[in-house]
Amino acid sequence: MANAICRSCRNPLQHLFVDLRTSPLSNNFLRPEQLNQGTANYPLRVFVCEQCLLVQLEQFETPQSIFEEYAYFSSYSSSWLAHAKKYVDTIIPRLSLGNSSSVVEIASNDGYLLQYFTPQDIPVLGIEPARNVAKQAQARGIPTVSEFFTWAFARKLVSERGTADLIIGNNVLAHVPELQDFVAGLKELLSPAGTITLEFPHLLRLMKENQFDTIYHEHFSYLSLLSVSHLFARHRLTVYDVEEWPTHGGSLRVFVKHAEHDGLAASPHVEKIIQEETVYGLRDITTYFRFPAQVKAVKEQVYRFLFQASGENKQVVAYGAPAKGNTLLNYLGVGTDYIDYTVDKNPYKQGLYMPGSRIPIYAPSRIQETKPDYIVILPWNLREEIEQELQYTREWGAKLVVWIPKLEIY
Repeated sequence: MANAICRSCRNPLQHLFVDLRTSPLSNNFLRPEQLNQGTANYPLRVFVCEQCLLVQLEQFETPQSIFEEYAYFSSYSSSWLAHAKKYVDTIIPRLSLGNSSSVVEIASNDGYLLQYFTPQDIPVLGIEPARNVAKQAQARGIPTVSEFFTWAFARKLVSERGTADLIIGNNVLAHVPELQDFVAGLKELLSPAGTITLEFPHLLRLMKENQFDTIYHEHFSYLSLLSVSHLFARHRLTVYDVEEWPTHGGSLRVFVKHAEHDGLAASPHVEKIIQEETVYGLRDITTYFRFPAQVKAVKEQVYRFLFQASGENKQVVAYGAPAKGNTLLNYLGVGTDYIDYTVDKNPYKQGLYMPGSRIPIYAPSRIQETKPDYIVILPWNLREEIEQELQYTREWGAKLVVWIPKLEIY
């Protein structure tokens, strides 16, 4: 990453966090006719900024090439829908939102969250750059604009619709290559007494629980409360509350206001999380250098499992075709030589092949048809939900497997 600079503070990047070799874009699923074609691979080398502590990837592709057509639809996870509904049920009374309020969600996907505001007659707008996903939201009656969120676009929105009392961004901040422009847009769009809520996987959880498979090219940044606070402060925005959630292996939800707005007092939760990060060592650059050894330990465990299963002629398949699964398989160099196929509930992915590993993706009914010996749960963050769905596989003695944070067979 020669001459690269931090996307948050513009400091030169000199320190490697982890090197996961090379990999294709994790959501670039292949059609059958593409199997005889080459696939572009990019380095998956992650760096940490010693100045503002942002962990980050270099940008290899434009957001347009990654996100204008996207294979992830939020509504296929029942647990994520329940999480979204719980958020809406609590944020409406907390912020006293009503039919004169304005709610904007950035990266609103297929309307999975905004759909819960509409029965309350609260005006909403979704901003979703992936046109194929935005169409699903529009079909549900959710007003959705298919654009990337920038400072210029925020100014246009304000001139046309006014400012927003609540701006929501779930799992979007990490996907933004131009962080300064994005946060400037948030500042522009937010009403004087408004709130921004952003959810993102917590770097502390990633490091503690070895969640290296959540590193992929669509995730440009890996965020701690320390690094996020630095970023917002540069734009006169302040984190005034934070919540911890189990989603995506452990996430933070931050509540952000204009720094000049005195009506929202800071919660003690903010200092609590900062203290946890400090105690773990996230202010010390040498803490980050220990991560590669954790990654190597998982690789060795998984290889032993696959070699043994292969030697015993056991059939191994996977459940799910998430981006994190593609990172893991490509880092390990595992394909159909060890995993026959995977299944996914999303019809958009069925009939396609996973990028890099070229493992075929079927509907979940395929498991009943082939009765495999082992089923590897690739979206381990949905482990409990998937375990319930796979109860029937116990009939023939199938065993479930997770690889992160360590190998478990049960």
